[in-house]
Amino acid sequence: MSTEVRVPTLGESVTEATIGQWFKKVGDAVAADEPIVELETDKVTIEVPAPVAGTLEAVNVNEGDTVEVGALIAAIAAGEGAPAPKAEEKPAAAEKKAEPAPAAAAQPAAKSEMPPAPSAAKMMEEKGVSADAVEGSGKRGQVLKEDVLKALEKTGSGEAKAAPAPAAARAPSSAEDTPREERVKMTRLRQTIARRLKDAQNTAAMLTTFNEVDMKPVMDLRSQYKDLFEKKHGVKLGFMGFFTKAVTHALKEIPAVNAEIDGTDIIYKNFAHIGVAVGTDKGLVVPVVRDADQMTIAEIEKEIGRLGKAARDGQLSMADMQGGTFTISNGGVYGSLMSTPILNAPQSGILGMHKIQERPMVENGQIVIRPMMYLALSYDHRIVDGKEAVTFLVRVKESLEDVQRLVLDL
Repeated sequence: MSTEVRVPTLGESVTEATIGQWFKKVGDAVAADEPIVELETDKVTIEVPAPVAGTLEAVNVNEGDTVEVGALIAAIAAGEGAPAPKAEEKPAAAEKKAEPAPAAAAQPAAKSEMPPAPSAAKMMEEKGVSADAVEGSGKRGQVLKEDVLKALEKTGSGEAKAAPAPAAARAPSSAEDTPREERVKMTRLRQTIARRLKDAQNTAAMLTTFNEVDMKPVMDLRSQYKDLFEKKHGVKLGFMGFFTKAVTHALKEIPAVNAEIDGTDIIYKNFAHIGVAVGTDKGLVVPVVRDADQMTIAEIEKEIGRLGKAARDGQLSMADMQGGTFTISNGGVYGSLMSTPILNAPQSGILGMHKIQERPMVENGQIVIRPMMYLALSYDHRIVDGKEAVTFLVRVKESLEDVQRLVLDL
């Protein structure tokens, strides 16, 4: 008896994913709860475990395919003694299908008992393609999305309709440059990053205001207590804990920066879920420190450490990524001296941290050297006024330059 493996529920607003990597191939033995395939969604990469122990009997989709929630992606023959020969039958059947003329090849699709995959059914409806005209390559002849694309190409209606045209035609490369170029398909995460950032620019009335902060008080406090802090809390004392705490204080005073627009309404958030931008090999992700306003600096550092490790290991859950009300992006770790961060929609504010650099400053009529950092606040001018944005950034600056205010919660 076979057990179906389907795409699990992926979280709020996530309806489809891309097959990233198969960890097992047809005929391999699998243990219960052992990861068999990796799915890339708009927000995170997740692993799908085997629901039962047995042998991977069939794989219905290939790496790079797009699948919808609930779609059948594999089948597992239960039990350790599941026969392996079936692993050989599917490729053989596929080879036999490829040999006959197109008219004969269409017959299995018409007789298939399997309904088309949801993504395939949707595309056939949109393009007006009959199921009888599409040869299914899935299990028991199921029609998959790529089968519909192939059918469209054969009829000549295909490529222009099957995929949206690029925004602008790319100029052809010279003959000597073409062999030195490499074309790589964007991952689903990178496509989503590109789309969301462009949507934010197109939707919000985005503006950036700047200030600078003297980091000496924070650096002195950190230097004095970092060893004791790490010994007691088991985590290093960094700068993000101070910045996150300073932001939560400022958000309480300027609630518009912590709000979002919904149609003609403004939704004010009486809590602070702070997104912390983390760079990974697959792109930028923004896990969320929930209720950061109720945490101590030590608790914030522990949670940021957990989220950062999970992001780099590809182990972030959907819950880790959702619900942020404000974002902090630290370009300083890469050496950035100044930037204008883009909003993480639908949020109305994002704080950009930058490199700490010693600069000459005037204090009491004297020139002194101080470790300075430029701060940038990008905000949605539709909801946040200039006065509120400047005040918010000044409050962050004041908290960091008088770090006792953070400790005393002032």
